[in-house]
Amino acid sequence: MTTQNAKVQTADHEKIANAAGGDFATFEGAQVSLGEKLHQFFHKYPVAAPTIVLLTAIALFSFVIGERFLHPFNLSLILQQVTIIGVLGIAQTLIILTAGIDLSVGAVMVLTSVIMGRMAVDLGMPSGMALSIGLIAGAVTGWINGLLVTRFRLPPFIVTLGTWNIFFALNLWYSRSETIRSQEIDAVAPLLHWTGNAIDIFGARLTYGSLLMLALFVVIWYALKWTAWGKHVYATGDDPASARLAGIRTERVLMSVYVVAGVLCAVAAWVLIGRIGSVSPQAGMMANLDSITAVVIGGTSLFGGRGSIFGTLMGALVVGVFRNGLALAGVDVLWQEFTVGALIIVAVGVDQWIRKV
Repeated sequence: MTTQNAKVQTADHEKIANAAGGDFATFEGAQVSLGEKLHQFFHKYPVAAPTIVLLTAIALFSFVIGERFLHPFNLSLILQQVTIIGVLGIAQTLIILTAGIDLSVGAVMVLTSVIMGRMAVDLGMPSGMALSIGLIAGAVTGWINGLLVTRFRLPPFIVTLGTWNIFFALNLWYSRSETIRSQEIDAVAPLLHWTGNAIDIFGARLTYGSLLMLALFVVIWYALKWTAWGKHVYATGDDPASARLAGIRTERVLMSVYVVAGVLCAVAAWVLIGRIGSVSPQAGMMANLDSITAVVIGGTSLFGGRGSIFGTLMGALVVGVFRNGLALAGVDVLWQEFTVGALIIVAVGVDQWIRKV
């Protein structure tokens, strides 16, 4: 009886299939629009957007200004002009990747430059030792910021806003608001001027500070991409709770990021001394805003967990190219700053759009 029922069911199924005409359901992939493809592309390659902007700006100014803009000396001058912001931008990128922000990087840079100069000129220390003490001071300032963020659970914005004022006050106190002249540094600590020395290559003038900046970008890129520490930085910025569940010690990661950022600010101080030739307690105090500008235009998300260190380099170059090109075109400084401000707003808008993936 069971066999007969099975035969009847099979016959019924065959009749139904024949009545359907032998058609089968098919599932085709949804058509993806050009906008969605661009959306996914920029999300996957965050450095692509600032690179396109940079190349477009170079092409535009080359057409408007001509050979003066494309001259090797002018291009190397742009690189020199963004060197300090580039080094600070590396430090700022590390902080922003963890969903934080550091408003004190400019003050740390100036404070450590004053420490280096005073140690070498006033106390007569060997320039190598003065440089080392400055780097250690940078690490200490980063440790202070990291301690307040990790142990006391204070928002990075508030912490670094406070330490920005504290480090600036310490800078004025320790320097007595006095500038150390270039001749004094040359006489006792020529190493502090090393980053300002240059080599000429096919009409371009490359400073050792610029080459140091490029080397730092490569080192930090490698650390973020190929080391466990770099993966932990991205994970901590993307989702701290999930990172902790995965066994990542997020507080230790944050502390290490702030310490490394402090050291990088001290390296920027060394570059600053070579760039301007002297030690001034007033130089570069607003560099924190320029570093944030480079990071944002470079495509790093202010919400953390997404971005590229080379995007920051592209962002710094975009700002440098626009300022240099507009200056050569005779545009007033007011409108140069207006353009940079507009670029920041556009970059944040693009970041919001990309985050919707």
